[in-house]
Amino acid sequence: MTHFDLAIIGSGSGNSIITPDWDGKKVAIIDGGTFGGTCLNVGCIPTKMFVYPAQLAAAAVDGARLGVDTVSAGVRWRDIRDRIFTRIDAISDGGRRYRDEELDNVTLFSEYVRFVSPHALVTASGQEITADEIVVAAGSRPVLPDVPGMDLPQVHTSDTVMRIDELPARVLIIGGGYIAAEFGFVFSAFGSDVTMAVRSGALLRSLDETVSERFTAEASKQWNVQFETTVDSLVENADGSVHAVLSGPAGESALDVDLVLAATGRTPNTDRLDIGAAGFDLTSDGRLAVDSYGRVLASGAPAKGIWALGDISSPYQLKHVANHEARVVAHNLVHPGDLRATDHRFVPAAVFSSPQIASVGMTEDQAIADTEARGVELALAVQEYGSTAYGWAMEDSTGFVKLLAERESGRLLGAHIMGHEASMLIQPLVQAMEFGLDAATMARGQYWIHPALTEVVENALLSLNTKEKPGRNRP
Repeated sequence: MTHFDLAIIGSGSGNSIITPDWDGKKVAIIDGGTFGGTCLNVGCIPTKMFVYPAQLAAAAVDGARLGVDTVSAGVRWRDIRDRIFTRIDAISDGGRRYRDEELDNVTLFSEYVRFVSPHALVTASGQEITADEIVVAAGSRPVLPDVPGMDLPQVHTSDTVMRIDELPARVLIIGGGYIAAEFGFVFSAFGSDVTMAVRSGALLRSLDETVSERFTAEASKQWNVQFETTVDSLVENADGSVHAVLSGPAGESALDVDLVLAATGRTPNTDRLDIGAAGFDLTSDGRLAVDSYGRVLASGAPAKGIWALGDISSPYQLKHVANHEARVVAHNLVHPGDLRATDHRFVPAAVFSSPQIASVGMTEDQAIADTEARGVELALAVQEYGSTAYGWAMEDSTGFVKLLAERESGRLLGAHIMGHEASMLIQPLVQAMEFGLDAATMARGQYWIHPALTEVVENALLSLNTKEKPGRNRP
């Protein structure tokens, strides 16, 4: 049995817990997966490194409507893949070597682990580890739907699909959320024929209703989206393709594809840690229960010296949230008398599809419920990209900014953007919400570059003062 001052389960955001405060103390990092975690290896970073060339390919085709006759001559999938993962793998390997070989006080256990008691762990090979402080940052993994044929080699998740050898001609995507929307764009922009099987009647249903409705309409023009449809079975054909049987509103149908992507969500890895042996609490959706300081709960009370962050415990499966939680836990570990709380009030998120989407704060439904409960009036504005000079230059007919605010105070409650570079346009709105800047002051208290696309945000802020009280019959 080896004892450590600190043991970290997971090498993603948990890796950043090792600050100079731990110099000279014994630290263990335990991770049976690829060093660096989800974001670096199979998530945010490589997916966006595919999205950017997909944007270039899509722009070449889109130029004709603006009088620019350009075409995409195709993509070199292996070149793109190898360029991306040559860089990603080097970063992962460099991080592993630094922790494992260059830091004398850090021991890396490259295997999975489970609890045997609150402060005792055992690795898959039987090594016993104890620690005064344990940080659980073991992340999440893709969920596979219970469908016959899901074990076929042609079936992938976001963890594996970016490593395939050839661009598939025909792709079936199961799901209608973030991952489905992003990979639907990448594969279709690269030239694949994309079919999407969606159990519900819309895409991105967790987002604001206006965003979901408009994105669904635009995505349906790009891909063969089959709503209220389930995949019943997958069978390998003699030529190596996959025969998929689907059930939808019109009954049973079938199609042959070259690749199936299961994009039906992710689940926290709590079930792999034997949480019950330690007596820790779980939330209703299987996450480790934590308080606002990142302390793991046991029977409703903080368990001494046990912390958690990221997908294993957070309601937000977002890297920037995991990094924030890691900074909070890193502080609290070494300053027990000055605990800091996580701030989940204004968490922005983006979907890097076509069109791009970004959001922060409340949806319209949430804002209506919130303002009605507090007895204040809600102001709503929807501003089209095409109402600005830069929108004219783009001939944009789909992009928009939607803002929700308290009418009297002008305090922003939510912001939702769909269109070109939405993930960048939303940042000043995140800043305004975080620092309490009201809509009127934000709109008129600074210069807005003309004719930059940011004017659509300015105009949306100004429109909040003139819009009628929101209702279900909005434009």
